Amino acid sequence: MLTQALRSEGFEALPSGIPNRQLWDKLLRFSGNKSRAELLTDIGIGKRLATMVAKRFVPILVESGQRPDPLLLSRERFAQGGGGALGMITLDGGENASVQFATCCRPIPGDAITGYMGRGEGLIIHTRGCAVSRKLAQKDGERFSEVEWADEPVRQFEIGLGLTVNNVSGVLGKVAAALTAAGADIVHIDMGENSALDAKDMRLVIAVRDTGHWDAVLRSLRRAPWVMHARRLGHAEA
Repeated sequence: MLTQALRSEGFEALPSGIPNRQLWDKLLRFSGNKSRAELLTDIGIGKRLATMVAKRFVPILVESGQRPDPLLLSRERFAQGGGGALGMITLDGGENASVQFATCCRPIPGDAITGYMGRGEGLIIHTRGCAVSRKLAQKDGERFSEVEWADEPVRQFEIGLGLTVNNVSGVLGKVAAALTAAGADIVHIDMGENSALDAKDMRLVIAVRDTGHWDAVLRSLRRAPWVMHARRLGHAEA
């Protein structure tokens, strides 16, 4: 898997032998793995993306004097259909443990996103406006990679919803019914402790398809007479 990913970057094969041991050591310091075997196992079980590891390996190989083969690079990209922007990692939500979607900003298809290679955590996806992502970029910028959404993601994605509603009897049922009507599933809900007040704040995690679906959910909630305020949580543009 890593060999194929390197071929897509223009390198024929994995470096091997004692002279290349320092190249692997540099890669392992970046990935946080104890050995080459451990790193390759992580790729094999889906804990790490081979494409992401290969993209990190490329500058190490170039620094050592190796250069990508333009013919191989062109051939591999042609064989892959030329889809997606060059250098991009494309995500459809089916990446399992190799990719995590950050809970601080909860990116969904349609958001501008960036990928951060965590130490021992695989690839973590943030929205570009995420405050946590910006802080990481200031101290660890070399761990970021260009990522994009696939045209047709294979599942729904979680997003944070903040609601301020009139504190009336049965309001939770009204919220659930409104979300069901909009095609959004409730994953988690926190009602808060302000039951004696006229207004109640709710924090929810719901599942939506993409930003278009999210916008439709938000419009539906804002039209409800018992909703005072509805917003996206953990998002710079909310």
